[in-house]
Amino acid sequence: MRSSSNPERRKPEASHFEAESGQRDGGRGRGGLSLVSLGPGFVEHMTPRALAALADAEVVVGYRTYLDLVSELIQGKRTVASGMRKEVARCRAAIDEALSGSRVALISSGDAGIYGMAGLVFDICRERGVAVIPASADNDREPEDRSSGPAESDGVPLRVEVIPGVAAFNAAAARLGAPLMHDFAAVSLSDHLTPWPVIAGRLEAAAQADFVLAIYNPRSGSRPHRLSEARDILLRHRPAETPVGLVQRAMRDGEARRLATLGTLPVEWVDMQTVVLVGNSRTYVWNDWMVTPRGYLDKYDVE
Repeated sequence: MRSSSNPERRKPEASHFEAESGQRDGGRGRGGLSLVSLGPGFVEHMTPRALAALADAEVVVGYRTYLDLVSELIQGKRTVASGMRKEVARCRAAIDEALSGSRVALISSGDAGIYGMAGLVFDICRERGVAVIPASADNDREPEDRSSGPAESDGVPLRVEVIPGVAAFNAAAARLGAPLMHDFAAVSLSDHLTPWPVIAGRLEAAAQADFVLAIYNPRSGSRPHRLSEARDILLRHRPAETPVGLVQRAMRDGEARRLATLGTLPVEWVDMQTVVLVGNSRTYVWNDWMVTPRGYLDKYDVE
């Protein structure tokens, strides 16, 4: 993993869990859970807040590949690693560690709130009756909604901070130019948790509405046909000449980008680490850049 060597780089702020007392919390329920977004993975693309949360954490929980991405930042810390499709186990472990009094960082690539772990943490807490409050809240704050039943945390709410990051579609768009300058929608083609008819309906609706589309999880070994099916749905509403940008491993080692059209979409080139951006009716390609106009030239004279 690359690290920044800029001596003038601003020191990250202390995390909420550290800043309140200036010392480590102790005792059951006195810890906290930071949902840390790594962005693409290199430290220069992480926010100061994310760096502070990792520095302050006693326990770091995550997918093994993501832990490897930040290995230099978490040396000497206790880690809890798991593999693919072990998201529930990861989130439960992070919650349990935080409820036991540890300062915990649960890491996600990209943004934790966009196809990441943030939603699942809230789902589990709601199902288990664990009251959740913002990490920045006063110590004596009571949760506003106790309708989910008694908390497993012995009445002490779990303090949670969601730390945003550079999402995969942000990174891919930056490499392509400015394809997301107007309204857009993100759709994942993974049918592991969402039935394909639901995904197909969302693609249909987005295509009809002329949204730029950011397609996640476009193709894998177990479902190599879904991207072709998605293309066919879009072609019912958009011309074959519609610009498409594809970025593999955006802002990571092994990055690659391609420009194509809906009609010439290189399906075989695409893998799970590719983000596919499909333009709207006004998107154009100029000098190898993909651009969706915001509409300024319709209103202003720029010459």
